[in-house]
Formats: sequence, structure tokens, C-alpha cells
Amino acid sequence: MSTPAFPAAEGDDGTHPGDAAPDSRQAVPSDAAPQQKPGHDGGPGTQRDRRAYRRHQVALAARDTLGVGMGYLPLGAAFGVLLSTSGLAWWWAPVFSVLIYAGSMEFLAIGLVTGGVALAQVAATTFFVNFRHVFYGLSFPLRKIRSGAGRLYGVHALTDEAYALLATRPQQGLTGTRVLATQILCHLYWLTGSTVGALLGAGLGLDAEGLGFTLTALFVVLTIDAYRAAPDLPTLVMALVCAGLALAVAPGGMLVLALTAFVAVLVARLLVRRPARTGAGDHGHHLGGADA
Repeated sequence: MSTPAFPAAEGDDGTHPGDAAPDSRQAVPSDAAPQQKPGHDGGPGTQRDRRAYRRHQVALAARDTLGVGMGYLPLGAAFGVLLSTSGLAWWWAPVFSVLIYAGSMEFLAIGLVTGGVALAQVAATTFFVNFRHVFYGLSFPLRKIRSGAGRLYGVHALTDEAYALLATRPQQGLTGTRVLATQILCHLYWLTGSTVGALLGAGLGLDAEGLGFTLTALFVVLTIDAYRAAPDLPTLVMALVCAGLALAVAPGGMLVLALTAFVAVLVARLLVRRPARTGAGDHGHHLGGADA
């Protein structure tokens, strides 16, 4: 399948590599240096300058991801300790971190794998937990990455934190190098934390009692942050009701049942609201016609 054409990457100054050059008919002094063409990532044209420009972009990404790394390292370590003390070999931590790389889903995967859950339930749980990434992709600056392999990795490494770092920045200040470097550094922070935690848990025999609550605490924090960003009390109440009913009806499959019920309630709520809004608009239109 051929890769669709995307706009060229923008430089920090907002220029495009494909921008038209000045009119060649203008007189140029004979001693003037030849004009350099923009580089692959919107930077200077010479190979040495391009390398320096990319190093600068990587340095900016390292600065941007420092705060995320300070959170990823301890959380990844908690995941590694929990994994190694749950009966899995320590090397499963880097395998999970490379192939899955979805913090909350990795915590869930420990229980799903050790509990012998059916593959269909694993797939359904993964779909519901990570479904929000579909909406992230609509505004994530993936087009800044020029290579096909880079775009594939960009899709795989799209996390909440990477999205928050990149999607909120001015697009003219982003390059493909900076986008990829940001995602790679976040990934390395998580991989390092989870591997070190797994090795410590396996080698030192650390007690994992209480670490199982890490996932619950993570979801509680995400819920609080989401509510602060967009307060919606009815939606929060519906989520709690769906979770409570699912826990009462099917404790073993509570998560999948609760998520399915919550999605169904949200869809029904949307369908009910749409005709009401349409009717209100029509009513206002008729009133306006009568006044005229």
C-alpha cells in the first residue's frame, strides 16, 4: 500500500522545506555564497548543519520529557516489581514495555496473563481501555514524521503523556525529529523503570503487598484530572453506577461489563440529546418566521 503524501515537516520558524525560493531572475553578486537548500527536517542544508540541527531538536525533546520521566521511572518500577512478584519471570517486564507500552494496560495484563483469562476478554479489555487513543490520533502531529517506519512507531508510542507534550505545542515549532525523540525518550524512561523494578523484585525478593493498588490509584488520578479538565457530574455518576452494577452482577468480568455498559449509556445519551437539540432549533426557526 502506498503511503499518502503528507506536507513537509516544518522548522522552528514555521517555514516549509518546499517553500518557493526567491525569484532567480534577481541579480546575485558574483562573490555571494550559493543559497543553501533546507535540510530534510526543515533545518540548514549542509550535512554538518543538519546533524547539529537534529541534535538541537533531540535536546529540546529531552528537556520537554524530563518531568514525564520523573513520573515514568517510579511508576514503571512499581509495575516491574508487581510483575516479578506475581509469578512471571523478570524479562517479561521489558517484553511488555516494548510490545504493549500502555501503562494501565500493562498493569491489567499481569492479572489477565496470570489468571488465564480468555483471549476474547483480553482483546475486549484492551480495546476499551485504549479506545481514547483513536481520538488522540485526530490531532496528534504525526504528519511531521516523514518516514513510514517512524510513523508506525509514532502510532505505537502514542501515550497520554506524549500526546499532552506534543499536541498542545504550536505546530510551527515542531519537527519530525522532535516528535520522534519525545516519544522515544518517554518509551525509554518507562522501559528503564519497569526493567529495574522487575530485577529488584526478582533479585531482592521485595514484598509487593499493596502494589496491586497502583493501577486503581492511577485510574483514580486520571479520573480526577479528566473531571477537572471538563467537569461533567452526570457522566461521572453514570460511570460509578455502571461499575457498581457490573461488580454486583459479574465480579470476575467486572471491567469488560462495566466498560460495555458505560459505552452503551453514553451512546444512548447522545442519541437522546440529538433529537432534542434538533427540535429546539426547528422551534426557534418557526418562531423567527412568525415574528417576521
